[in-house]
Amino acid sequence: MISTLHWKPHPREFVRIVESFYAGLILAAKPSPDAEPGLGGKLLYAGQLDAKASALLLAANIAGAASLAFSADAAAGKQAIRNGVVDFLVTSLDEALRILKNEIRKRSTVAVCVAPEPQSTEADFARQLLERGVLPDLLPTRSAPAPEFASFLSQGSRLVVAIYPDDNQVLLDWKATSAPAQWMPKLDALALDCLSADPNPAVVAPGRRWLRLAPRYLGRIYSGSRLLRCDESTAKRFLDRVWEQVASGEIGVNTEVSLIHAMTSQWHLVSPPRHL
Repeated sequence: MISTLHWKPHPREFVRIVESFYAGLILAAKPSPDAEPGLGGKLLYAGQLDAKASALLLAANIAGAASLAFSADAAAGKQAIRNGVVDFLVTSLDEALRILKNEIRKRSTVAVCVAPEPQSTEADFARQLLERGVLPDLLPTRSAPAPEFASFLSQGSRLVVAIYPDDNQVLLDWKATSAPAQWMPKLDALALDCLSADPNPAVVAPGRRWLRLAPRYLGRIYSGSRLLRCDESTAKRFLDRVWEQVASGEIGVNTEVSLIHAMTSQWHLVSPPRHL
């Protein structure tokens, strides 16, 4: 579970938060009509490392951005390394910028956390960014933003807003109840096939990227289940295909499928025939 100072969401809730941040981040990507959206070459400053910042950093990894965070607690930074939230833990902004400049130039994905020695505050760190002329492309939305954020915003930084599914969208959740290493790839491929049939490229392209990269970055908390934002027809198409393949024996394990709407959810347990 992701280490945090104050707030410890359940892993499945945490994944939903990551997905909502991903939806907000991907709006900042401006791909060509035929390209997969991504934030290669963009810098996100996630602020103080806590659970929400961790979710934002993971979403930025999936979206392809370079990211920077600050932690006054070196132990929290080390935990973030172990959890795969960040790639590098350094003790100075200079070290972080050397890494970030190289990776941004290559349009590569990277997440760096600075745990300064001696310790300083997040406000001190934000002032260092301003003094060094570092202008993040993207910033987190906060109820009480640091005053320094106003300077970033006046120079062109954009706030990242978590976007939750609207009334026309569904969160499709699926899980193989046993042997996930064997069956989840087959279910994932089925979801991708169903998603690809959607006529709206604005839905398909972000969804394809999420399906491809979320398992890599979310690690253990995502290994036994999946989540995909899609429209109702895609979700129902996936459920129908799961029923068909379980009935035929192509999928030989109990499979849980949930269609989660804004106010309601439907849960299905799809079981192989007893004779199989």
